[in-house]
Amino acid sequence: MSALTFTLKIEPKQRIDLSPLIPDALAGKSAGEIGSLTLACGKRNIRVDEAFAISGEDSQNIVIENSHAKLDYIGSQMKTGAITVKGNAGSFLGFQMRGGSIAVHGNADAYAASGLSGGLIHIHGNTGDFLAAAITGDRKGMKGGIVIVTGNAGDRVGDQMRRGILLIEGNAGQYCASRMLAGTIGVLGEVGAYAGYGMRRGTLLLTRQPGLHATIQDCGMHTLPYLSLMMKSFAALPSKFAKIETNRVQRYAGDIANDGKGEILVLTG
Repeated sequence: MSALTFTLKIEPKQRIDLSPLIPDALAGKSAGEIGSLTLACGKRNIRVDEAFAISGEDSQNIVIENSHAKLDYIGSQMKTGAITVKGNAGSFLGFQMRGGSIAVHGNADAYAASGLSGGLIHIHGNTGDFLAAAITGDRKGMKGGIVIVTGNAGDRVGDQMRRGILLIEGNAGQYCASRMLAGTIGVLGEVGAYAGYGMRRGTLLLTRQPGLHATIQDCGMHTLPYLSLMMKSFAALPSKFAKIETNRVQRYAGDIANDGKGEILVLTG
């Protein structure tokens, strides 16, 4: 049975909410029934078959062809199955996702993985600001699961992140791990200013020395045996982090202005 495929056939002038197109909601529906569903598009609703050509039958494996940066909420609240995005994705990719997997073969916009509590998101490109961060009015960002970004990420990565693993192979912007509550963020490239700002707990794992603000405390050089277990947990992931073996780090504690139980670890080889 071939994957249920949605091929975008219009040039979106307004943002389109794709949250109804998840495996859980489409199970058992015919192509005609799926085509008659409506999607929020700006101030109006449009039918799915007005925006997409539909083919295939396997609703547990969804493919979005010719995807566009104005397609928001892809995979929102999904629990099972897989979504493959061929092209760019809009904002709120995997919003409040609970299980399954999303692969984006392009870039993603702001608030990717916000509220994620389970599953895997793999972005084979760059992503915007507030990756895995809490939305306005919420006190928790990413709550579980795994996110891998092959490219770069914007500002406020992991803002108020509560749990989970977030691995960025490129660079991250300013305020990475700001107000972080728990979990692990890894960045192979550079991070911008104010890394760990307001951090309460959790681990920010880096390979390059960041510019740190005054309330991040240098704890010296350490060999941390538990890092070996962390690296083993990365070994099965499709990421460059799977090749890291060292457990020797420069350790920083902070933010000491906000409880100070978080840590920034800079791998030293």
